[in-house]
Amino acid sequence: MPEKSQGRLFEPAAIGALEVPNRLVRSATAECLSDDRGSPLPELTAMYSALAQGGVGLIITGHAFVHPGGRCHKHMSGIHDDGLVAAWSAVTAAVHQAGGKIALQMNHGGRQCDPTAVDGPLVAPSPIPLSADSPRPVELTDRGIEDLIRAFADAAGRAKAAGFDALQIHGAHGYLVNSFNSPASNWRRDAWGGKLMRRVRFLEEVGAAVRGVVGDDYPVFIKLGTVDFVRDGLTEQDGLEIIRHLADMGLDGVEISGGIGGESSRAGIRHRDQEAYFLPIAHKARYVTDLPIILVGGMRSREVMEEVLVEGSADLVALSRPLIREPDLPNRLRAGQPKATCVSCNRCWPREGELGVSCRYVAEDEAARG
Repeated sequence: MPEKSQGRLFEPAAIGALEVPNRLVRSATAECLSDDRGSPLPELTAMYSALAQGGVGLIITGHAFVHPGGRCHKHMSGIHDDGLVAAWSAVTAAVHQAGGKIALQMNHGGRQCDPTAVDGPLVAPSPIPLSADSPRPVELTDRGIEDLIRAFADAAGRAKAAGFDALQIHGAHGYLVNSFNSPASNWRRDAWGGKLMRRVRFLEEVGAAVRGVVGDDYPVFIKLGTVDFVRDGLTEQDGLEIIRHLADMGLDGVEISGGIGGESSRAGIRHRDQEAYFLPIAHKARYVTDLPIILVGGMRSREVMEEVLVEGSADLVALSRPLIREPDLPNRLRAGQPKATCVSCNRCWPREGELGVSCRYVAEDEAARG
């Protein structure tokens, strides 16, 4: 297949001091490929190596828990213990050997953790369950909050020691940072709650603590929930106001996302008018920040990706599910394939007893054909 004209998608870009060869980002995707300690399995290393060989400019790992109480599910990766540095060093070495760049996404699941995956109760800024049939979390004390800020900072130091090229703080999808930001989950009336910028204090403190450990030149950016899509949650105006302050927090870039739980992604994306569903927010964000903007949310066709970049609302575009189906999609797009073959059926998650995400649409389609 002859190589297509480069376009903007395959121009280099930068997030802080991190230079990447093109503007395609593998958005953080929970892979379910770590052992009981949270240590990456060989299959996870192989997945990242395949992504690097497939031509993506930057890999962002699936979220890694920074504290044992923040583990979302049993096969979630961890960065909570010094004993994990060696295993992650092997991962980053494999990616670098394949010519790739990789950032670690740090997270604490808060009230969205699976109770069977953590020791002790779920914790959150306020004792508000996620839903009527979810467990009620315990409200964090000041000491508990300070301990978790330190956990993020310690995790950042481990990630840097393991050779990651950058760090991403997970501040979206209802997890702990997002739950502090959101008025739907943060009902506190102390220094950690109330008005927007008091709710955002936890994020500010995490950012400052992380920066204090990794230094001024190490790239640190955020995946930010800009709107919750739930009653009394973060509004678009709230999200834009947070973005306005990210540079002052010492962050180097922002990946724009939104929604809590199942509201954070959409299924059945088959037409271009269904793509880039967070683009309207990114367009407004461009007017409130000079930071690099990464846009995620249903992009499937190169034409749409190029339009987003040319318009200037985003500097990089991020994909998740399409790269489960086609790890070499960047190379395919570069060579002329017009779009991803992912149909967003949302059947990637492993079933009971299985390990690792996979494109079930392909597997079941082939099985049906015999």
